[in-house]
Amino acid sequence: MELFTGIILGIVVAATPLLFAAIGELVVEKSGVLNLGVEGMMIMGAIAGFSVTLKTGSFLLGVLAAAVAGAVMGFLFSLLTQTLLANQVATGLALTMFGLGVAALWGQGYSGKSLPDFPKLHIPLLSDIPIIGPIIFGQDMLVYLSFALVIGVAWFFSKSRGGLIIRAIGENHEAAHAIGYPVVQYRYLAIMFGGACSGLGGAYLSIVQTPLWVENMTAGRGWIALALVVFAAWRPWRVLLGAYLFGGITILQLHSQGFGVDIEPQLLSMLPYLATILVLVFISRDKFKAKLNAPACLGQTFFVSG
Repeated sequence: MELFTGIILGIVVAATPLLFAAIGELVVEKSGVLNLGVEGMMIMGAIAGFSVTLKTGSFLLGVLAAAVAGAVMGFLFSLLTQTLLANQVATGLALTMFGLGVAALWGQGYSGKSLPDFPKLHIPLLSDIPIIGPIIFGQDMLVYLSFALVIGVAWFFSKSRGGLIIRAIGENHEAAHAIGYPVVQYRYLAIMFGGACSGLGGAYLSIVQTPLWVENMTAGRGWIALALVVFAAWRPWRVLLGAYLFGGITILQLHSQGFGVDIEPQLLSMLPYLATILVLVFISRDKFKAKLNAPACLGQTFFVSG
C-alpha cells in the first residue's frame, strides 16, 4: 500500500508543472497565438521563484515572483509578435533560448543551495486516512491551484463573455476585429496569463519537486506542455488527463526495473519527448489541425491595415 501511495504521489508531483504550463498554453493558443517559448518562461519562473524564496524565506512571495517572471516573458513575446509583428515560431524559439541563458546567468550564485520542504495541507483525521488521505487531503496548495485553474479555464471558455471573445478571435481574428473586439489587447492578456502559468510550473520544479536550483532543470517540459495541448485537442479537461498520463510515464519508468519489467529505462524516458517531436511536426499540417478542431487562426499574424 505504501508503494502504491508513493507512486501516486510521485505522479502528482511529476504532472503538476506540466499541467500549469499546458493549461496556460491552451489559453494562448485559443486566442490564435502559437507560443513556442514555454520552456523559457518555465525556467525563468523556476529561477525567480527559487531566488525570491531563498532570500525572503516566503514561499508565497516566491510563487508570486515566478508568476510575475513568466508574465513578463509573456509581455515580451506579445510585444514582439503582436505589436512588432515578428514571426511567432521564430520569436518563441528565441524566447526559449533567451530564458535559458538569463536563468543560467541569474542562477550562478544559487548552485548547491536548497530550500526547506514546501508545506502540505494536513486536515486532522481526513489526511490520516490510508491511501486516500495523503493523495486527496495531503497535497501542497499548488496542486490544488492547478486543479482550480483547469476548472476555471473550462468555465471561462464555456460560460464567460471574455472566453467566448477569445475563442472568436482564435477562430477568425479579422471578423472579430470587424465587429469591434480589440484583438491585440485580448491576445496580450492571454499570452501574459499563459506566461504566468508557465512561471508557476517552473516554480513548482525548483520550490516543490526539487527544492534546489539546477541549471536547465526544466529539461524539455515546456515542449511536452506544447504537445499536451495538441493531444488534448484544445480542451482543458483533456489537458488534465494528458498531464497525469505523461507524469505517470515519467514515474513508472523510474520504477520499471524494480517491477521486473525488462525495458531499458532510457527508452521509456525518451517517449514523452519523441511524442512531442511528432506532435510539433504534425501541427504544422493544416489538415491535421482541422481534424483536431484547432483554432483556425493559430499561428497567423494579425495586421490591421490603414
